[in-house]
Amino acid sequence: MAIINEIDERKKTVIEVAKKMMVAARTAPKGKGADNLEMAILTDDNIRLVAMEMRKIGEQREYDIFIRDADNILASADAVFLIGTRIKTLGLKVCSLCGFADCATKEKYPLVPCVYNTGDLGIAVGSAVAVAADNRIDNRIMHTIGVAALNLEIFSSSVKVIWGVPLSASSKNPFFDRKK
Repeated sequence: MAIINEIDERKKTVIEVAKKMMVAARTAPKGKGADNLEMAILTDDNIRLVAMEMRKIGEQREYDIFIRDADNILASADAVFLIGTRIKTLGLKVCSLCGFADCATKEKYPLVPCVYNTGDLGIAVGSAVAVAADNRIDNRIMHTIGVAALNLEIFSSSVKVIWGVPLSASSKNPFFDRKK
């Protein structure tokens, strides 16, 4: 009989849960059934790349939370789940939740998010982190990771809003350590 050591399996298990998070996000409800999401899982060197970009943003903009979060994911993340949305209206004649009269008017302002896109992203992120929680994987939704991922153009250019979720399996959730 083989002996399976938890330390040897921990990272692999975190990555397997991250894959399940992608499925949960993909199958989450979407407005008019329009799926505008892109997702990825980062490990090792790609986590370092994003963390270095976060640090750069923090230093350039004198915004310490980017540096804090960069250090935190470098020290503790076994994987990072990324999820973003394209900004694409649904062609509704009556809505105006974005501030414009209708989707046709909003289309003249392509960088203004459609509330359905960002709402769908929120529902998908909730489904994904529920999977992490159900599997007892430490996580936290972070905009700082998303900003860095946007700068690094990890997703297609049509993706304009990204959230990052660092994942870890440890004795306490390291992503809620807030020293600054």
